[in-house]
Amino acid sequence: MSEGGEQGGRAVRSPGALAEHLRHVWRSAVLTSARNSPARLALTVFTVMIGLVTALLMSPVAAAEGTPTSFRDALFTSVSAICVTGLTTVDTASHWSTAGLVVIMIAMKIGGLGVLTLASLLGLSVMRSMGLAQRIITARETRAERLAEVGGVLRTIVITSTTFEVITFLALVPYMFATDHSTGASLFYGAFYAISAFNNAGFVPEPGGITQYLADPFFTIPISTAVFVGSLGFPVILVLVKKWRTPRHWTLHAKLTLATSGILLVAGLLGYLAMEWSNPRTLGAEGFGSKVLASLFASVMPRSGGFATLDISALEPQTRLFTDLLMFIGGGSGSTGGGIKVTTFALLALSIVAEARGDRDVEVFGRRIPHETIRQAIGVLVMSASVVFVSTFLVLEMTPFSLDEVLFEVLSAFGTVGLSTGITPHLGDAASFVLIVCMYLGRIGPMTLGAALALRSRSRVVRLPSERPIVG
Repeated sequence: MSEGGEQGGRAVRSPGALAEHLRHVWRSAVLTSARNSPARLALTVFTVMIGLVTALLMSPVAAAEGTPTSFRDALFTSVSAICVTGLTTVDTASHWSTAGLVVIMIAMKIGGLGVLTLASLLGLSVMRSMGLAQRIITARETRAERLAEVGGVLRTIVITSTTFEVITFLALVPYMFATDHSTGASLFYGAFYAISAFNNAGFVPEPGGITQYLADPFFTIPISTAVFVGSLGFPVILVLVKKWRTPRHWTLHAKLTLATSGILLVAGLLGYLAMEWSNPRTLGAEGFGSKVLASLFASVMPRSGGFATLDISALEPQTRLFTDLLMFIGGGSGSTGGGIKVTTFALLALSIVAEARGDRDVEVFGRRIPHETIRQAIGVLVMSASVVFVSTFLVLEMTPFSLDEVLFEVLSAFGTVGLSTGITPHLGDAASFVLIVCMYLGRIGPMTLGAALALRSRSRVVRLPSERPIVG
């Protein structure tokens, strides 16, 4: 080839060469970001996904009426879907077209995998390997026992979550057929509900919501089971799948999550039964079996499920306060749920008991909990409570709604639950953006956000003398 031809070849690259060059640039950028700050990479990917889904939902094709959706409504729905929350400013069933519902369904699936898992999967697909820093932070999220297992754990997460979604889908579709849904509607609703339930999203594609399924075991049992399993967290699910025959070999995290989740489930069941038993607007007119099944369903949903067969606005004030607590606790660590997590709640309760007894160490299931872990739990509690307090204060300033209603909505957003008293569609733009921030922080976690924004960890060589101040 002549010199001019070579120069021309350098100046004009073939499509394949251009694609390879762009892939190399993208790979280098991701690799550099993963090495310097894997948490920031995760947040960046998470934010980009929200922007992409928002753009898709603003398209006229995504709306049932064929008109563009406003930026606020599209952004709110996008964040709610990616953060697997379920709060909406528009009615999901009537506002969105089939294409819009498909976008929401895909967003729920991606969001359910988790922000750090998503970033790690991106790193695996682009780089085909992960750096040490990214392996470490992903190991924290997935609780992998060895750093070398992270890639396999991530693949197992995708396979396991999809398997549970398929099981839920297969359980729901025959029931949809039996309840006079068309073939297409049965298949679509089954898939939508399965993804929404396991990922604890709480989006409902049917007009009128799911109050029509109150105390219907063929619908509520598959949905509540999927929500509960999804809220346990992938670390617990993986332990149960691998070691279900040998409970004595379960990790402390799995034992603590299962025990605490079981206690909260029973407490929720008894609480809803006791407080709503005579309420004529909820359970008052139902039979005993219906009351128990509806209360069990309601007890599972604050884990971060967000489905409601009972009218939340009709609940007794004390029931809503009780639900506030359950939503603040949330689901398991590394799960599709939000909140401060059940293990955080359990560690705080155990530390209070140990302090009351005068014990030096916090012990459970034959293991001693390190003091650093207790400090981390306290940090999560304080940071989460601060976000809820500030958000509640701001929304109260911006809207005419009561403290009871606003606190419920803020906790539902921060806990990525999706239960609502019905005020979310009536919030102004400013208050809606406050809830958007709550959903974002509730999904990624205040501790993760702090790690992403911190330039470097602070280490000190010299430790100051200790002195005990008066407490209480």
